[in-house]
Amino acid sequence: MASLTTCLGGHSSWRRPVLLHLVVAAAAAAAAFQPGVIHGAASAEDQKISAIFMFGDSIVDPGNNNNRFTEAKANFPPYGQDFPGGVATGRFSNGLVPGDLLASKLGVKELLPPFLGDDLELKDLLTGVAFACGGSGYDLLTSKLATTLSSTDQLDLFRDYKEKLRALVGEEKMTRVISEAVYFTVMGANDILNNYFIVPLRRHEYDLPSYVDFLVSSAINFTKTLNDMGAKRIGFVGVPPLGCCPSQITLGGSPSRQCEPLRNRASRLFNSRISQEIEILNAERSASGSKIAYFDIYYNLLDLIQNPALYGFKDVSEGCCGSTVLNAAVFIAYHSACPNVIDYIFWDGFHPTEKAYNIVVDKLIQQNMKYLM
Repeated sequence: MASLTTCLGGHSSWRRPVLLHLVVAAAAAAAAFQPGVIHGAASAEDQKISAIFMFGDSIVDPGNNNNRFTEAKANFPPYGQDFPGGVATGRFSNGLVPGDLLASKLGVKELLPPFLGDDLELKDLLTGVAFACGGSGYDLLTSKLATTLSSTDQLDLFRDYKEKLRALVGEEKMTRVISEAVYFTVMGANDILNNYFIVPLRRHEYDLPSYVDFLVSSAINFTKTLNDMGAKRIGFVGVPPLGCCPSQITLGGSPSRQCEPLRNRASRLFNSRISQEIEILNAERSASGSKIAYFDIYYNLLDLIQNPALYGFKDVSEGCCGSTVLNAAVFIAYHSACPNVIDYIFWDGFHPTEKAYNIVVDKLIQQNMKYLM
């Protein structure tokens, strides 16, 4: 795997002219900065969200892999066909992804940019970025298979971010942004699908319950480290019903295109165990002012799949861009998509459409944000 310096492109995003521009703008932007506020039962002071930070995989990667040599990238059509301006930014969907939707719905900003993007401004740093990389997971082997940044590398990027923000606005301002922010981590799907089922490297070492235990331990260690680095409010998002991804339905061979049961069982097992551990961790860390909550994406997405007409969907088992493991990422570069994406829950063989994400994110906010406020 490439070194972190190589992955950062030698810190090319922070060349001297860019840094000087940020320093010149720092005082004015910091003075004008106003955190988002969520309206509800708690006081406004308790509900300030200064920024959104996103760790994870391709579900929430807005383009951190664009300059990497990896198959886990999406900065080409048909990706982004419904993104503002029709631009393929590296987001693995037809439009916005959950990080963007969370940032917008929580009142922070319209888009959550990639930390490794080429055109970050100070306002981006003050209001949050995404460190998520397509192909990543809590198991470090998962990222090696995809030649992408690991969950540990993403924490290193967060350290780098903090140092850069400190240099631009000072220790006090940096500390306030970090402490008032909300953090999300969205990983585990690649570990289960790519590293256990599709390329069964871990299956030769573990049975499914044992591998899930290993993943849960890795995920909790990640979350503890993130909390130790200053993240006080963390939303831990579980894994979706992986057996319902079009590519996994195809691999399962169901003639009627039903969700593949073993992969869904693995998803439920991981979610059950990690939710229990998150509850324990939240209790342990609450005395220090931390709030760590589990967000259930499994049943929220499954609800769309089982009740498509209620949400305006017509196709639940096919991807708009295809339904195999090769109907995603670089393998569909410049291919044509279906003409009626609004009818589909899934955009490609793995990833939902913006419409599906939008509904699920609304559910996640309604059900869970109160635990982080």
